[in-house]
Amino acid sequence: MRSPVNTQSTTLKVLSRYVKKNALLAIIAAILGLWALQIVFSYLSELDSLDDSYTMADALKYILYRSPYFLEEFIPTGALLGAVIGLGLLANKSELVVMRAAGISVYRIVGWVLQPALVFVLLALVINQFVLPTSNQLAHEINSDERDVSITTVRGYWTVQPSFTTTSAGNDANNSTDNTSGSAQPNGSDILYINYADVQGNIGEVKRWHLDNDGNLQTAIRAEGGNYKGRVAIDADNNTSAQSAQYRYEWQLNNITKLSINQGFEASQAKSLSDTLSLPFAPESVYLLTREAEDLSLTQLYDHRQLMRAQEQRSLTHELAFWQKLLSPLSILSLVIVACSFVFGSLRTHSLGLRIVVALLFGLLFSYLQDLVGFISLATGFSPMLMVILPIIASTILGIYLLKRQM
Repeated sequence: MRSPVNTQSTTLKVLSRYVKKNALLAIIAAILGLWALQIVFSYLSELDSLDDSYTMADALKYILYRSPYFLEEFIPTGALLGAVIGLGLLANKSELVVMRAAGISVYRIVGWVLQPALVFVLLALVINQFVLPTSNQLAHEINSDERDVSITTVRGYWTVQPSFTTTSAGNDANNSTDNTSGSAQPNGSDILYINYADVQGNIGEVKRWHLDNDGNLQTAIRAEGGNYKGRVAIDADNNTSAQSAQYRYEWQLNNITKLSINQGFEASQAKSLSDTLSLPFAPESVYLLTREAEDLSLTQLYDHRQLMRAQEQRSLTHELAFWQKLLSPLSILSLVIVACSFVFGSLRTHSLGLRIVVALLFGLLFSYLQDLVGFISLATGFSPMLMVILPIIASTILGIYLLKRQM
């Protein structure tokens, strides 16, 4: 004959599996439903952009490559909605009332619901780390937003580099080959723009403007693309702007168009097949610098952050994306806690439909609040980590407060 303790333990295991199964199926259904709706609406919106070079098949492939991003985007809201539906169905059949009457605490039931939510926490992290960098890049190759972007765009990588000419004592600079016996003289600056790079070393369109010491434009160069050639060791005695680096990395630019502006604003244009671009960054770093924050994985965003720190610079957009992706698991769990508080707070007084509507509204409010604090961080320079975690803390406190009211 079984003891009461063993019987209670077996009953708890059965109830635990039952609640977890209901919560898991409801969350899966909610996420897949939201995901499918987003895919359909996105595809319909892409149909307005169809032309001879962008067909319906291209639009379908673009949406297919963007679908992992849509899935990751709707996991928090889907977890919130699924938890409300799963527990709401149990509440409608008075099963939650029976569980609580049997002495099962609210916190234990919430813990059961949080366990299947952890599956989607891991799924979101896997998508962010391994899927989104590749899928977003493939999507951009099909439908690039940069095709019709003006010169004022901030996409890609922009930098201003000081320019120097090396002169040798007693010799003409053009005839000097001994850099160690010469000196570097300032020769204005170069404004460099690279719109695309991959980890293999291929780069897209490159533009470079050279300004003299007075800030006057002297040359403008445009290259259709380039390939990585290798790195060159830098002489420690070479008094150049890059003397602090060990290597300089070189790319061969292809199909060059050069516009020269002479005194009196007379301009001449020349074309050449190739030229050399020298940068203090390895191809992997150039890739990080040219990618949008949403296209980078969590580890790539961390590497980008370290690279910017090494240059004594900051990219608030990438820092914000880093903390959003790092803290996204906490967002999901906090929303599930709020979902549980909605159900336990209205076991008999409100219908399941009303609970779903309230959950959707709260999910939208939470999403808008995250966007708002992100904009505040970008506008004010305030700590991105603190601004990202504030809505999560507020949501968790609200959920715990509402749950305590039901104890």
